[in-house]
Amino acid sequence: MPDAASPLAASPALLAVVAIGRNEGQRLQACLASALASGQVGAVVYVDSGSTDNSVSMALGLGCSVVNLDMAQPFTAARARNEGFARALQLLPKLRYVQFVDGDCELVDGWLAAALAFAGAHPDVAAVCGRRRERYPHNSIYNQLCDIEWDTPAGPAKSCGGDVLMRADALQAAGGYRAGLIAGEEPELCVRLRAAGWRIWRLDHEMTLHDAAILRFGQWWNRSKRAGYAFAHGAALHGAKPEQHWVRETRSAWLWGLWLPCSMLCLALLTHGWALGLFLAYPLQALRIYLRNRNKLPAAGWHAVFLVLGKFPEAQGALRSWVQRLGGKTMTLIEYK
Repeated sequence: MPDAASPLAASPALLAVVAIGRNEGQRLQACLASALASGQVGAVVYVDSGSTDNSVSMALGLGCSVVNLDMAQPFTAARARNEGFARALQLLPKLRYVQFVDGDCELVDGWLAAALAFAGAHPDVAAVCGRRRERYPHNSIYNQLCDIEWDTPAGPAKSCGGDVLMRADALQAAGGYRAGLIAGEEPELCVRLRAAGWRIWRLDHEMTLHDAAILRFGQWWNRSKRAGYAFAHGAALHGAKPEQHWVRETRSAWLWGLWLPCSMLCLALLTHGWALGLFLAYPLQALRIYLRNRNKLPAAGWHAVFLVLGKFPEAQGALRSWVQRLGGKTMTLIEYK
């Protein structure tokens, strides 16, 4: 493995960028242009999942290699990343690193150099990520909530997100992303990587600009429902000790989003409505979260309110996951855009 002084930045044949997307328009153009402009990338692969705009022709015009995902099979971002990685390996037989990026994100100048230097100096680190920021956090409270969500501590981490620099040999040894997962595929992969002895690391460095474009309550609700689905599915896969992957998050969704409200409604029938006062537990919980974060987070009040409110769509998503797995049904994507 190269050390911190390695000339990796001058060896583009060792690095590829894989972007995935559908109908991202100008956001995709900015994404691909940011990868090409770095001068450190040997190949840029764009994986398209049935776009009806000019995404494919635009990517080809920029000189990118394009993979048209077979939409006869159920779409997952995990499958798209796997196919993009396979194409990158074909294009660059000596591939050492792959930067995954979502098509609605733009790589920040200097990120690739920083991530490569860190990965080269730390051969036990399989995945390196940084700070993802929302491009338009003030366009809606939902965008701002995403920006808060992305701001996680620097240092060793349990998981990464969709934007990440991955060591190619580690990804291959792990068997890639779990293709059937409709959400939460990155943390699930990180569970397997850490079990194999690899580390995940988050740098205190700007990585990508993201455009969530969540402007309506219904979009936020579906995104939260997808999170609940991912929690429940992740807990089903890796919920056993010592990992207990997303067990706490799943239990919290069940408790606040389903068990408590159902219990309170049942008690209300027995107490002629008096038990409805128990629903005060929800604003009190929001107040507790607000007081804990009021000096730490922007929009701490809204963050607290939506964190509590989000338990309802999370429970809905967790229930959907449980029903589909129990019935052996094919899992279908929960979209919010």
